[in-house]
Amino acid sequence: MSDAGDVRKALASWVGYLGEIGVRELALRDAPAPVASAPEEVLDAPATLASLRDEIGDCRRCKLCEARTHIVFGVGNPHAKLMFVGEGPGADEDAQGEPFVGRAGQKLNEMIRAIGLAREDVYIANVVKCRPPGNRDPEPDEVATCSPFLFRQIELIGPKAIVALGSPAAKTLLQTKVGITALRGRWGSFRGIPVMPTFHPAYLLRSYTVENRQAVFSDLKAARARIDETS
Repeated sequence: MSDAGDVRKALASWVGYLGEIGVRELALRDAPAPVASAPEEVLDAPATLASLRDEIGDCRRCKLCEARTHIVFGVGNPHAKLMFVGEGPGADEDAQGEPFVGRAGQKLNEMIRAIGLAREDVYIANVVKCRPPGNRDPEPDEVATCSPFLFRQIELIGPKAIVALGSPAAKTLLQTKVGITALRGRWGSFRGIPVMPTFHPAYLLRSYTVENRQAVFSDLKAARARIDETS
């Protein structure tokens, strides 16, 4: 934030969002104790993620490369306890090379702040790294080609929980054909890591009902509680 006015504006937006999803009381907590330095092999994670990005290179492994502007690798804390996974980049993400920077990204930032975290505390990635034309869902061959890079990101970061944003992400991580309406709010697992499926922020923007907002908030609170259990 550049000044106090920006801070007040962001705080007002956050409090407003909490009111929309039904939060009526806020509790103050003591500041958390300093976190001990991570072991050396964990501190190597940023360099290892960079190596993975180098391995992807100027990817031409599937047809999504034909119309993309940028490969959208991922962003956030390489030691994150909580990871968010979406389906694929949209137009804003393709233009900027960073996941969740458009309207859906702004909504995701609100969702993250609602559980007491910041975007910088988590790691955000997608199932596919290039924008599907017209923002369609990734096709099976595209998911099969690109998802191993996501799986490697998850392995390197080692989150304590993953939030799967929307049906393609949940289906990919949980290896299921069940849709997000049936999956959301129910814990699954990806290689031993708990996965909480929930609605994609873009869906919330299209169907911004109290019921949907509260459902997502409930899912995120469960994810926050899960990572807090491991602290």
